[in-house]
Amino acid sequence: MTDTTHTGDSYWLRTAPGGPARPALEGDTDADAVVIGAGMAGLSTAWELARTGRRVVVLDAGRIAAGVTGRTSAKLTVLHTLIYDRLRRTRGPEAARLYARSQTEAVERAAAIAGELGVDCDWETRDAYTYVRDPARADALRAEAEAAREAGLPASFVTETGLPFPVAGAVRVTGQAQFHPRAYLLALAADLESRGGRIHEHTTVNGLTEGAPCRVSTTDGATVTARDVVVATHYPVFDRALLFTRLVPRRELVVAGPVAADLDPRGMYITPEENTRSVRTAPLGDDGSRRLLLVTGEHFTPGTGDTRERFDRLTAWAARHFPGVSPAYAWATQDIDPTDTVAMVGPLHPGTRRVHVATGFGGWGLSGGVMAGLLLTRQIEGEECAWSGLYDPRRLATAVREAPALLRKQADIARHFVGDRLRPVPPLEALPPGEGAVVRAGGDRLAVYRDEDGTAHAVSARCTHLGCLVAFNAAEKAWECPCHGSRFGVDGEVIEGPATAPLERRDI
Repeated sequence: MTDTTHTGDSYWLRTAPGGPARPALEGDTDADAVVIGAGMAGLSTAWELARTGRRVVVLDAGRIAAGVTGRTSAKLTVLHTLIYDRLRRTRGPEAARLYARSQTEAVERAAAIAGELGVDCDWETRDAYTYVRDPARADALRAEAEAAREAGLPASFVTETGLPFPVAGAVRVTGQAQFHPRAYLLALAADLESRGGRIHEHTTVNGLTEGAPCRVSTTDGATVTARDVVVATHYPVFDRALLFTRLVPRRELVVAGPVAADLDPRGMYITPEENTRSVRTAPLGDDGSRRLLLVTGEHFTPGTGDTRERFDRLTAWAARHFPGVSPAYAWATQDIDPTDTVAMVGPLHPGTRRVHVATGFGGWGLSGGVMAGLLLTRQIEGEECAWSGLYDPRRLATAVREAPALLRKQADIARHFVGDRLRPVPPLEALPPGEGAVVRAGGDRLAVYRDEDGTAHAVSARCTHLGCLVAFNAAEKAWECPCHGSRFGVDGEVIEGPATAPLERRDI
């Protein structure tokens, strides 16, 4: 693979460019609800709210469905690797049942919406599998299959799959789905606008005043006054309940390329082994002789390690198991893992009734985003929902119960915050063209990228979120914060939050 392949857009972004551009918000406006973020969670919530007759405004810092949702592997399933046995052990069987019911409702809702709107989004029904190849781990999958069945899912333990290699065991859940997520969301956005909803792209939110009503302000000085606010920016741009202490950013890579149709494993597969491997195919729209193979894995903390080597390992794995595949697309996505297993969807903090959040989907943001739209709409409507408590961001008992994960997260942040400042850095003169690094220049640490022409682009190395030092991702040509996952371009512009302000440009 070449570096140009490394930095490419996803298949979903290439094949569904985005439709008409929506203007940035200018001046002041009002609405019944303002939704910040236009991915699966944000647009699903906005669409559900608009169906109740509410006036909805959606704000996104980039283009709609072009962030994490535009870079997903696009599996819509209730089988989330190994979660049901863990929930059964840590929160009890009822929590596992509620999780299964809420995710099943989400998958069914997405199918109904796609049918109602007549969306051409390559919708296909597939079975989902979580597999292992190590016989020592087969018992864990038997327990997961049992817990998933107890939770009400059509789950079973199997030893035969459609994969081109033997497995020691797998959990299979039938009747799940895969689709083109961007095509689906572009249709959802168009229908939202037909219902009077307004969408503003290239609008960065940086202020929130809670009250009756609330006020949301942008970096360009525009404001939206609304009764309810939904923060659906993947990682919350507002964190008045210190949710960042319970959220862990994780990057993952995807390679995709055509394969002969007879190599299709005819299912959606994932394993926690080998630093995660996820496999599925998608239709290519030709004569049916080929499918697009998507392989995901090599997860890592943003700003750590060599991403180019990880892409090469993932490509080699795909070629080894699916002979003849030649990746035509390669991209990366970012997930946010909660330290206590399930997503956080509900009131942003204990003192609010009008500001809501949806975050921490742990890599399952498609079903999670649809679920969030349904749950938040019910809460805003004042309706009861059986699984409100399961996803409540204000929960403390589970955070305490799973404290080791939280403490590891804080220890990692402290290690980066202090240790990265003590690490020796090279002088500016040692930086070759096409590379970036935190270097020492004039007694200061700067994040410097030297382009192929030799021109150095220097910015502050301090993340504008909470001050950790960024590191360079050479494959994607981006600065990344290892503490909370903020990402910046080589000139400091924000690519991904929670940071909302760019890295300060410096002269050298």
